[in-house]
Amino acid sequence: MPVTGPDFIALQVRDLDAAADFYETRLGLRRAPVSPPHAVVFATSPVPFAVRAPMPGVDLDAATPGLRTGVALWLHADDAQTLHDDLAAAGVPILAGPIDGPFGRTFTFSDPDGYAITIHDRV
Repeated sequence: MPVTGPDFIALQVRDLDAAADFYETRLGLRRAPVSPPHAVVFATSPVPFAVRAPMPGVDLDAATPGLRTGVALWLHADDAQTLHDDLAAAGVPILAGPIDGPFGRTFTFSDPDGYAITIHDRV
């Protein structure tokens, strides 16, 4: 039985309320009508995205999540440059400034838990 692709993405975070607020306030994501316990799911498409409390035994302070763990997370935005400018003005750490490439305008920022998130604006 073949796998058809990613179906759900969740980041484990230190402070669920703070992380959910960051993704709502800074990235403009909207909460889905229903979320499982210990998580906030956003109404993203085509793949749902969530932040969640860490699984038992996971120590997010033992490593820097997302920066050195081998996972690259890219999110689409309609206007990467404007989002970059808004995040930079709000003091969000920018890890790689905007460049133009095969995925349109791209840049990478660090979320409150240290995950490196790359934004691109080409569909």
